[in-house]
Amino acid sequence: MSPPGGKGAQDMITGAGLQCVEAATLGMPFEVWKTRMGRFRNEGTIEAFGNVYRNGGIPAFWAGVGPKMVESATKGAVLIWSKEILLSSCNSAGLDPIVSGVIAGAGGGVAQTSVMGPMTFLVTAKVTGDKNVSTTRRVTDTWNNKGIKGFYSGASAVAFRQATNWASRQGFTDAARQVFISRNHGGDKKAKLTKPEEVTSGVIGGFLACWNHPFEVARIEMQARGAFGEKKLSLSGVLGMIYKERGVAGWFKGVVPRIGLGIWQTLFMVTGARIVKEAIADYQSGSA
Repeated sequence: MSPPGGKGAQDMITGAGLQCVEAATLGMPFEVWKTRMGRFRNEGTIEAFGNVYRNGGIPAFWAGVGPKMVESATKGAVLIWSKEILLSSCNSAGLDPIVSGVIAGAGGGVAQTSVMGPMTFLVTAKVTGDKNVSTTRRVTDTWNNKGIKGFYSGASAVAFRQATNWASRQGFTDAARQVFISRNHGGDKKAKLTKPEEVTSGVIGGFLACWNHPFEVARIEMQARGAFGEKKLSLSGVLGMIYKERGVAGWFKGVVPRIGLGIWQTLFMVTGARIVKEAIADYQSGSA
């Protein structure tokens, strides 16, 4: 049975709930760990993990959780709502499932950028800056000094990251699903995969989608510069600076926690969203 198309409010509620649970569990620790490595590129993977812990113990891995929950609820709602509309439209047009997934994922990722910019800015500032500065003070100072534009430092990097994130996560996951359908389900396009097959597809999709990590390192650097009043650089300027500083390896600082985060988010927002939608459809059909 194929998952149903876009359902408006239902998709938004599902997206907000899944994204908040994702962030509140392992999502935030991976995010904080990855963000520190993206800013302090001289630190190794284990060293960065230890430094986060030394800066505040276990709670330090949930630094910035307030704005992160606001971000998660809004971006999750926007992602699932827009992605499902595009996915349904592409499938109705008869496009290949993988192509449909890439288009829907990219569209959903770009749609997220409008609500993500300010919140990722505040989380980055909290993780990489003075832990004694409250989020409220950061918001006030940024607004007084730069206005609304100040919250969108690194917006171009966020847009590139989100578009490639969800195009890749959805596309690679759907490609893995097609392999299972071909091998285990006789090529039936309407086949319902087992839960282990769905989870494995999500893990593969989340892992492979981390090819775009340079955009994430650039995003962290651009937002940190905006938060601390450092010289503003373009996306290409930041990538060039990091390359001169540490070569290609610099573009992939923090990729280990990013892989963990990518898999975790894909399991919730691609695999989880599909499972939830199928469960709702099965319940509704059984109640009819």
